[in-house]
Amino acid sequence: MTPPGKPDAPAPSPSRPSSSRREFLRQGGLATAGALVLGGGLELLTRRPGASAEAVASTGSLPQRVYHGPYDTKEPMSKIADITGYNNYYEFGLDKSDPARNAGKLKTRPWTVQISGLVKKPQTVDIDTLQSWFPLEDRLYRMRCVEGWSLVIPWLGFPLAALLRRIEPTSGAKYIQFTSLADPAQMPGVRDPVLNWPYSEALRLDEAMNPLTLLAVGLDGRILPNQNGAPLRLVVPWKYGFKNIKAITHIKLLAEQPKTTWSIAAPDEYGFYANVNPAVDHPRWSQATERRIGDLGRRPTLPFNGYAAQVAGLYKGMDLRRNF
Repeated sequence: MTPPGKPDAPAPSPSRPSSSRREFLRQGGLATAGALVLGGGLELLTRRPGASAEAVASTGSLPQRVYHGPYDTKEPMSKIADITGYNNYYEFGLDKSDPARNAGKLKTRPWTVQISGLVKKPQTVDIDTLQSWFPLEDRLYRMRCVEGWSLVIPWLGFPLAALLRRIEPTSGAKYIQFTSLADPAQMPGVRDPVLNWPYSEALRLDEAMNPLTLLAVGLDGRILPNQNGAPLRLVVPWKYGFKNIKAITHIKLLAEQPKTTWSIAAPDEYGFYANVNPAVDHPRWSQATERRIGDLGRRPTLPFNGYAAQVAGLYKGMDLRRNF
């Protein structure tokens, strides 16, 4: 079995403006009536320079997005056709093309996210309300799959740390657990017991608070396609892609490290941390090199997927062969 499916950045600093919410919904092409009922909050997103609502209305398109922010990789962005057409998302099938073929029927509005556990402000929140709380940011990130392939993906989202500050974890919270939707009526792969559904993943709280960790709601300024995890997915670019859980319905703060879907299915192959490490091979795939989708040949894999300067300190003193 293989798991579903991640800057050359200096120290954290404020991100640049993104598109307005009206532009975001218009360009997505997937917004439903429920998504549009945002009232006065529709204009709250920060604007990307040169992308006024009037300009979009008159031209029908957004200016070319430029990724030169403090968190962005300098590598060329992968083709959108590859990003949206080559996916691991077992809820919609085992083949790489199955998610794009089968995920269109997934209804992402209405959608709520339950927040529970060791937090001062537990609640259930509508996805549109949730994303209205934060300015959305563009992030061009590398994504590395444990299978040995990679992409460069232009996410749109907000830092998980911003949500955590809002919901206020208690002093006992050490881990954050995420759970995906598992609906056999909409997700044909859930009918197959290839994994223990629903899909679940988790991070240490300090990993979740790192400014690189993102909750994505869009892709290159548009609504996140269903096959890429709509309406809400986790993006942790220094970890293998299976950590980046999709279609999140529940976020829970915990005192103890929880079990995760792939560590339950194959604990000798998929550890809790899943940090990209070229020196530690998977039993079936070498991690020393990777194949960038759309390119010929292979390239060396970078420790922590190229994000060592930002995250290596989180694991100081740990044996990364044992804590894989």
